[in-house]
Amino acid sequence: MLEDKSDGPADTGSVGSGRGSLGRWRSGMTHQGEHQTRHKPLWRRILIGFARWSLIAVAGFVALSVLAVFLIGWTGPPPTLNMAGVALSGVEVRSKWVSLKDISPHIVRAVIATEDQSFCSHDGFDLKEIDKALAEAERGGRVRGASTISQQTAKNVFLWNGGGWIRKGAEAHFTVLIEWMWSKTRIMEVYLNVAEWGNGIFGIEQAAQERFGVPAKDLTQRQAAALAAVLPNPNRIRVNGGYATGRRNTQVQALMRMVRRDNLDSCVISR
Repeated sequence: MLEDKSDGPADTGSVGSGRGSLGRWRSGMTHQGEHQTRHKPLWRRILIGFARWSLIAVAGFVALSVLAVFLIGWTGPPPTLNMAGVALSGVEVRSKWVSLKDISPHIVRAVIATEDQSFCSHDGFDLKEIDKALAEAERGGRVRGASTISQQTAKNVFLWNGGGWIRKGAEAHFTVLIEWMWSKTRIMEVYLNVAEWGNGIFGIEQAAQERFGVPAKDLTQRQAAALAAVLPNPNRIRVNGGYATGRRNTQVQALMRMVRRDNLDSCVISR
C-alpha cells in the first residue's frame, strides 16, 4: 500500500515556517524595543530625570510649607532668619512675645494706616496698590513697595529680607497659605510680634518697653504713631527723632482716626 505523506510534512513545514516567521518577528520586536530602551539618547534621559526630580522637589516643598504654616499658626513662630542675620552681625536680639489681647488697639490701627489700609478686605495681595506702584515706576518716580501686612508676615516668618524673583515667588506662596490657614487676627498678632523696630528690637512688646518704658497694651495714640512711622526703615529712622515725632506723627494719627471711622480694622478689633 502507498502512504500519502505529502499532507503531514507539508503542513508541518508550513506551520513550522509560519511559527518560525512569527517567532522571529516577535523576537525582533522584543529585541528592538529592549535595544531602544537601553540606548535612549543621553539628553533624553537627563531631561526625564530632571523633570522627575523637579516634580518631587516641588511636591516636597509644597507639603513641607503647608505643614510649617499649620504648625507655626498653631504654636507661634520660632526665631526668624531676620533675627539670625541681626545676631550674626553682632547686634543683640531682644524679643518678647505677647498675645493680641495685650496689644494696644492704637498700634493695630497705626500699622493698618501706614502699611496696609486694605488689610481686612484683601486676600493677601492689594492689586490696586501694586498697579499704583508699577505706574509710578513707569513714570520715572521712586520705586516703592506695595507689600501687604500678610506679605510682610510671610517674609518675616519664613524667609529673609532682600529682593530677587525666587524670594518674591516664595513670599507669594507663603502669603497664599497664611491667608488660607490663619485668621486675620492671627496674621496681625504674628506680624506685630516679629516686626523689627531697629537695633535688634523685634516685636511690639519689646519695642514699647525699650522705646517708651510701657507695655504694648498701654501705648498711646501718639506713641503708636511714632512706632508705625519708623517701620519703612527702623534702623535709620529714630522713634524719638524729628520725623517720627513731628509732622509725620500728625499724619499717621489722622490716618488712624480714618481707619477707625471707616471700620478698616474690623477684622482685628471688635467694637
